[in-house]
Amino acid sequence: MSSGLGRFTLAFFIIATLFSFTATSQAADKVTIASVGWTGVTIKTDVAVSILESLGYEAENIMVSVPIAYKAMDTKEADAFMGNWMPSMASIANKYFEKGSVVKYVANMPGAQYTLAVPTFCAENGLKHFNDIVKFGDKLNWKIYGIEAGNDGNMVIQSMIDKNMFGLGKFTLIPSSEAAMLAQVRSLANEGKWIVFLGWAPHSMNERIDMTYLKGSTDETFGGNDGMATVWTNIRKGFDSENPNVARLLKNMTFPISMMNQIMTEAHNNNNLKLGEAGLKWLKANPAMYEKWLDGVTTIDGKPGTAAFKAFLDSTV
Repeated sequence: MSSGLGRFTLAFFIIATLFSFTATSQAADKVTIASVGWTGVTIKTDVAVSILESLGYEAENIMVSVPIAYKAMDTKEADAFMGNWMPSMASIANKYFEKGSVVKYVANMPGAQYTLAVPTFCAENGLKHFNDIVKFGDKLNWKIYGIEAGNDGNMVIQSMIDKNMFGLGKFTLIPSSEAAMLAQVRSLANEGKWIVFLGWAPHSMNERIDMTYLKGSTDETFGGNDGMATVWTNIRKGFDSENPNVARLLKNMTFPISMMNQIMTEAHNNNNLKLGEAGLKWLKANPAMYEKWLDGVTTIDGKPGTAAFKAFLDSTV
């Protein structure tokens, strides 16, 4: 009786172990990266997904709002997020950093900017600082244009309005998609009409619109230093120990501002080119970048990652 029980226990242990190993292996093979519908974040995420697929991983870009991206990492439904703009995203992200369920991980793009902007003719006529906005309320129809609802930038703007900071209490935030907001900016600017909107760099808007960033951002708004920002790659707690190969890739993936501007401009000038495809095209022309990213990174079965991605580029771009 005890011998049969022992054999049963051993068999159960082996089956459970094999099941656990298989489930863990499958989980390690699947990488989910959360993103938001911003041009730069989409480029980074789509390129990362393509690299991971070339290495043999199953990879996915799930597009959600900023709060949902953090909730997804918190609950382990997403492994990473490459669009953590700081300090403007602090009100959403910091509680997860402090909790420890999300790790800030690596600065993927220093030298970015995220703050309010105007067409340059508005600045030339006196609207240069946050304090100036209220002076031109009538010209601006008492509106400030943001991007999608729930975005951290919108939350900053709404807080400025709610607290009557810079005298903005009478203004209304107009949320919209990135594309629709920029179309509205171009339309009004072309008609010589005034508009204040949420702007950022890198982005092709900086080349397509004659625009000026406003002075006056504070630690309570888009951060000091006129909204200068650093963009971080975040990962969920434990991901780097569970999948060190992918974690190393994500750590290596940094994006110079000049690179991102060139990719965005290429995508804008070629309407048939998707954002991720524009990123891959740039990488094929600049192999030193992906060689740096793939330093020490292997395919899922341990082969050199650089060779695998180069073969992928040669066959698809």
